[in-house]
Amino acid sequence: MLKSFRLSFTVAAGAALLALWAATGAAQAPLTLKLATFAPANSAWHKALLDMGDVWSKGTGNRVTLRVYAGGTLGTEASVVRMMSPAVGELQAALLLPPGLARIDDAVDVFGLPFIFESDDEMKAVFTTLRPMLTQRIEAKGYKVLHWGSAGWFNLFSKKEIRTLADLKAVKLYTTDGDDKSVQWYKNNGFQPIPLSVNDMVGGLKRGMIDAAPSPAYAASMLQIFRDAPFMLDVKLAPVIGATVVTAAAWSKISAADQGVMLAEAAKIEQRFLTEASALDATAVGTMSQRGLKVITLPPASIAEFRKTAEGMLPSMRGTLVPAEVFDAAMQARAAYRKSRGGK
Repeated sequence: MLKSFRLSFTVAAGAALLALWAATGAAQAPLTLKLATFAPANSAWHKALLDMGDVWSKGTGNRVTLRVYAGGTLGTEASVVRMMSPAVGELQAALLLPPGLARIDDAVDVFGLPFIFESDDEMKAVFTTLRPMLTQRIEAKGYKVLHWGSAGWFNLFSKKEIRTLADLKAVKLYTTDGDDKSVQWYKNNGFQPIPLSVNDMVGGLKRGMIDAAPSPAYAASMLQIFRDAPFMLDVKLAPVIGATVVTAAAWSKISAADQGVMLAEAAKIEQRFLTEASALDATAVGTMSQRGLKVITLPPASIAEFRKTAEGMLPSMRGTLVPAEVFDAAMQARAAYRKSRGGK
């Protein structure tokens, strides 16, 4: 009987230890998440990802490590999304900007519509409202959203001065390759869109394939866009919203405890992206100006005309460039914000 008791106790103790081992994540097999991003190597965004990976490694006892492929070395964002698909499975994660996120769900394109936001605060208010919807739509496609972020605002960089909408319609304008809806919309509204991959944008400016391209100032400085497009229209066209996502298949292999460590650090990185973007852009404009960039500042009346024209184009974007329900939610959130500030 004593022997039986000892055997039972040993089995029970062993089971308890195994349960504790699994609960703490120690039983989890080591997992390396391969993450691709178009963010240039050694940029603030790249460094933030590396910092996040270091915290993940330490916080999970090296059960989760992050390997970052920066600078678009693995191809376009469209290629990266394909590489994360279950059919390929070569990548487990990516920091994606609007072109890549739109490959998963085009709801994110609502933040790429030109001139619909007048300030950072307005954009952030709308994003706060839409964030749960955007996250749910992306996660329904087989991804886990680790964090959102901002890469600043698109400004227009061009080979010659652009001061009016007519000037803009007269130049060959870079648009994202594969985004046929946007290309058609631009054509329908009198523009001359030239679809190229993001990786080919710099070369396209150098070779004269395009005359103008939208870019955040910090990215334009890192990629030296201003060398071939030395004029920058000092008007915020649209915010650059991005997100780091990991495939649901990879996420499911990580213990709940380690997921908590990862999400906590991802939240810190989100705040870092959101708070640093404006300062990075401002510093970049100063640096580029010292190296030949010519900043074109428009009078308030001209900016108002741009916005008025853009407002007139908005109905043609609903249900074509952006899903109707997402477009409507964004417009309602914008109206609520403006009303709260005493506007119409």
